[in-house]
Amino acid sequence: MHLGSLPVNNTPPNKKALNGINVLDLSSQISGPYCTKLLAAFGAKVMKVESPGQGDMARHVGPFPNDQPDPETSALFLYLNTGKKSITLNLETSAGADLVKRLIQDTDVLVENFRPGYLAGLGLGYEHLQILQPGLIMASITDFGQSGPYRDYQGGRLVENALSGYMFVNGDPEREPLAGGGEQPAYQGGLHAYTGIMAALISREQTGQGRYIDISILESMASIHQFTINRFVYSGKIQKRAGNRYLWTHPVTLYPCKDGEVSIAAGTEDQAERLLLLMEMSHLLDDPRFATGFDRLAHADEFDALVKPWFFQRRKKEVVETCQEWRVPAALVNDVPDLLSEVQYQARNFWVELDHPVAGKLPYAGPPFKLSATPAEYQRAPLIGEHNEEIYIDCLGLSRMELDRLKYEGTV
Repeated sequence: MHLGSLPVNNTPPNKKALNGINVLDLSSQISGPYCTKLLAAFGAKVMKVESPGQGDMARHVGPFPNDQPDPETSALFLYLNTGKKSITLNLETSAGADLVKRLIQDTDVLVENFRPGYLAGLGLGYEHLQILQPGLIMASITDFGQSGPYRDYQGGRLVENALSGYMFVNGDPEREPLAGGGEQPAYQGGLHAYTGIMAALISREQTGQGRYIDISILESMASIHQFTINRFVYSGKIQKRAGNRYLWTHPVTLYPCKDGEVSIAAGTEDQAERLLLLMEMSHLLDDPRFATGFDRLAHADEFDALVKPWFFQRRKKEVVETCQEWRVPAALVNDVPDLLSEVQYQARNFWVELDHPVAGKLPYAGPPFKLSATPAEYQRAPLIGEHNEEIYIDCLGLSRMELDRLKYEGTV
């Protein structure tokens, strides 16, 4: 089998950072697919393994065009699986496990997000597969990691927001703890898996040996607000929820304008001084209540009551442009239509339009980083089992009769 010869897009091989890296993606939903989506964007050949019939569970999560569920048009699935090839395979059959073992022999990276011990129970754990492919890098993404007392606990977005401490510091001070928007934990887990895989690939170049990577989504979340832990260690103080305000200085908050809100982040004394100068309110700095960032924070309600009228008399775009001219950090609070028309994204070609044979043309977010000589390139997500014949017959050498038998038996 020579997966490395299979074309994924039209970018010349020497223009792909991960050219020659073959990835077997056994993951589903968000965390693993986001990781492998990034690998595919930079040239890795990603073979996605889906359950026969239903496919990845993400295919059954909307939004769908006209709210009509269709496993081929889930916007979530289409976004998370760009640039991949899809085969169907039932891992729980002996024939399915055998096919994985054949595929693994030409695989550099395997990504999975099953519960701990699931693949090992099928004879497909790292200790089994490494014998077949000593250079294999295997990344396992789970809610709590492969060890510890919570190893077998059930997790999810709210669970990880809560247990990581992220929820406790998020939200308004007079309200209950608030989870971060969207599926932040799953995406953090996928991004950390991608980072771990990059480190393991470098290590393999040096040693020739593969690596097992244990990614805990919980730890991925806990790692992104370390300063709250340091504050407690240094002072014994527990960070309180502050809503849209910052806990160290002011004004770092939202202000309402005529036509919406703006985010102001005058986090340094110089920035706060320039903000008040442009507002022609620099006299406030002579007031002991507002002399420093800590003073303004201690009297934030009084400060905001004095400056809010200036914002409310102006349109948000005017406020942002004026602030930026004065080197004061400020931004529009964008809704979704704003995101798609935002000139900064357009200038950097962040949104990529792809045409899918069932879902049609849709805009997709590009990767969160750009490489100079080896840019990312996306292709559409696959249909369920779209590449079964290509992989099983052309690459593995099965006959059509063998493939038909495997389909009949429910293996593929």
